[in-house]
Amino acid sequence: MEGIHSHVTPVRWRGGLELLDQRALPHRLQWLRPRRMGEAVRLIRDLAVRGAPAIGIAAAYALAQEARRSSSLARLRAAAARLAAARPTAVNLRWAVERVVAAAAEAPPTGRAAVALATARAIHEEDAAACRAIGREGAALFPGQVALLTHCNAGALATGGIGTALGIVRVVHAQGRLLRLYACEARPVLQGARLTAWEAIQDGIPVTLLPDSAAASLLASGAVQGVVVGADRIAADGAVANKVGTYPLAVLAHRHGVPFVVAAPRSTFDLTCPNGAAIPIEERSGEEVRRLAGVRVAPRSVAVFNPAFDVTPPELITAIVSEHGVARPVTAASVRALVG
Repeated sequence: MEGIHSHVTPVRWRGGLELLDQRALPHRLQWLRPRRMGEAVRLIRDLAVRGAPAIGIAAAYALAQEARRSSSLARLRAAAARLAAARPTAVNLRWAVERVVAAAAEAPPTGRAAVALATARAIHEEDAAACRAIGREGAALFPGQVALLTHCNAGALATGGIGTALGIVRVVHAQGRLLRLYACEARPVLQGARLTAWEAIQDGIPVTLLPDSAAASLLASGAVQGVVVGADRIAADGAVANKVGTYPLAVLAHRHGVPFVVAAPRSTFDLTCPNGAAIPIEERSGEEVRRLAGVRVAPRSVAVFNPAFDVTPPELITAIVSEHGVARPVTAASVRALVG
């Protein structure tokens, strides 16, 4: 397990926060260096960095930069509130900034910058360790030779390590058991086509890309032995918010008897959120749908419904995997036991 890694990383600290611009992939590698809080907030909102764990890590480092500029707790708390509001569905973002602010508040003013940076680094390292544990726990759910289907990107680009859903894929692949990874394109922003396919190729994982609408035929064919996805928030009852298109994939997997597994670190669980209906769902600009890869494909004036996420109810989920084990079946009790 310790030897499994990825050549891909979305966030790094080199004397300051650096973000791999995921909007530019797969065409070019471009690192961004946001130096002001407003720039960091904008880059998170505009999907330069995305994936629930990764945006939490990025926000934690952004706060560490802010603490360098000023030791004021009021200023740090205001910055944390701006960051948390940038992507409201992913609970990891709020969790990470609250953790940095709490740590800084315990330090003397002269030590707040150092404490904030140490906390951000700890969040980053803990997520890498969580990904390894999730990969190990999740791989055990799929015995023998398997082909796996995923949606959106829950890999190294979305986390501080080898990924959550793709962490499972990487472990199965390292064990010599992965027949193929199938990746849905994930319209409208194409995170599967642009990011998951690219990431898999970088790390030598056999991957096939498919339109979202082809998933039903693929599952019906019997070619896939499991579906693995990430999560942006998991409610107390086990309902899961993830990239829009996840819910219909769960319905299809249930119809065809294919295990549907969600992979997420502990920071993605929100036990204060009672059920899926209580999860706030971010709605994004209609231009994401009216355009495809920057090219207009629909009338400017057409109304658009563009939720970034949907909610999968617990009864459609075979198991939820975290670094602390597996919830199976998925119930309020098993989720509470998993989170501890």
